[in-house]
Amino acid sequence: MIYSINGLQGNSSQYVTEKKSTLFDLDSEYPAVSFHNIFESDKTRNFRKKFYSQVPDSQWNDYKWQLSHRISTYQEISKFLTLKDEEKKAMDVESTHCPFAITPYYLSIIDLEDQNSALRKTMIPTINELIVSKGESEDPLSEEETSPVESIVHRYPDRVLFLTTAFCSCYCRYCTRSHMVDGHTQSLKQHWQNGFDYIREHKEVRDVIISGGDPLTLSDSEIEYLLDNIFAIDHVEMVRLGTKIPMVLPQRITENLLTVLKKHKPLYLSVHCTHPDEITPESSKAINSIADAGIVMGSQTVLLKGVNDDPKVMGDLMHALLRVRIKPYYLFQCDPIIGSKHFRTSIAKGKEIIHSLRGFTSGYAVPQYVIDAPKGGGKIPVLPNYYKGRDKDNLYLYNYQGKEYAYPDNKEMQE
Repeated sequence: MIYSINGLQGNSSQYVTEKKSTLFDLDSEYPAVSFHNIFESDKTRNFRKKFYSQVPDSQWNDYKWQLSHRISTYQEISKFLTLKDEEKKAMDVESTHCPFAITPYYLSIIDLEDQNSALRKTMIPTINELIVSKGESEDPLSEEETSPVESIVHRYPDRVLFLTTAFCSCYCRYCTRSHMVDGHTQSLKQHWQNGFDYIREHKEVRDVIISGGDPLTLSDSEIEYLLDNIFAIDHVEMVRLGTKIPMVLPQRITENLLTVLKKHKPLYLSVHCTHPDEITPESSKAINSIADAGIVMGSQTVLLKGVNDDPKVMGDLMHALLRVRIKPYYLFQCDPIIGSKHFRTSIAKGKEIIHSLRGFTSGYAVPQYVIDAPKGGGKIPVLPNYYKGRDKDNLYLYNYQGKEYAYPDNKEMQE
C-alpha cells in the first residue's frame, strides 16, 4: 500500500518546479539556533558573497527562507555551476526517477568548480539514472508488500516504520524511496490516524521509526502532534526519527523544535550522512544543540561509488561524526533502485572498508555494514572473513592485522 500513501507516486515526466510563495504549513516564528558568522564556513561565506550578496543573515539563517528558495530546476542550477555532459543530457530528457531540489545552504558546501566532487554526485541528476540494470526495481525492499495500512511498513516483529511525509528539503539521487517522494509540499497527515490505530492495535510493537521523506520538514506543531500520539501508546517503548536535515538544512534546528523534541523520551535521531564535507560549522552547531537537548543520535550512511567508497574518506566521516556526538550506526550497501548501478560498489569494497576501520580506530567509529535484502528480507550484516577454522580444541581466528589466534572451544566448552 506504500504507493498510495500520498496519492502521488513521484513526478516521472519532469522536474518539479514549486510554487515558492506557498511552500509549507510552517507555523512558528521562533528564532533559529544562532548561526552568526563564527559558525559559518569560509566556503559558505564565499558562496553567499558571489550568489546571495543581497540576502541578509536573518534570511539566510531562516530555514523557511532556505526551503522557499530551493533550487529545483536545471535552469536554476545552471546559474551556479557548469553542467557536465551527462548532467546536460539529463536536463534535456527531464525524466529521471526522482525529483530534483537542493537548498542554497547545501549547494554552498559543494565544490562548484570540481565537476567530480562527492556531494555534487549525490545531488545533481545525470543521464545514468535512466539506465535500468539487472536486479533493479522501483521498490527493491518490497515495502509495499509489508505495508498493512497506509503509512505503515511492518517488516520486523517488534517495530514498524511510520512514513509521515513524501517531502525532503534535498533529494538524494540514490534514494531508496524515490518511487514515493515528490516535490509536493503537504504532509501525509490524512493517513496518520491509520498509523496510530495500527500501532495501538498491535501490542508487539515496541519501537516506532518515523521516516518519509524527511519528517523534520514538517512543522513544529505537526511533529509535536505525531510524537504526542505515538508516545501516548502504552506499549511503545522508544521512537526513532530518521532525518538528513542537520546536514542539508541545519537552520531547521530551532530552539522551538528542540523544545518539542526533548519533551518526548526516549527519542533517538538516525541522521543520514554521506561525506565528511557535510560536517561544517553550521551542521556541527545544529547537531551539538540536539545532543545538548539530551537526544541520542546514530548515523546512517550509504556506501556510494566515487563518493565515500574510500577507506580514508569513510574513516574521516566516522571520526567527524563522533566529534559531534553522533554514533556511527549503519553503513548500507546501496539499494538496487532504478538507475543506481553507477552508485553501487561491490560487496568486497564494503568489506574492505570495514576491515580498514576495525582495529585501526575506535570501536565506536566502526558502523555495522549491512545489506537491506531485496524483497523485504531485512538488514543482513556483512563482515570481513575473520574466521579461519577449528579443530577439536580450538577456534582459529584472524585479527585486524591478519595474524592468527586460537580461542579454546573444545567439547567441554560446548556442553
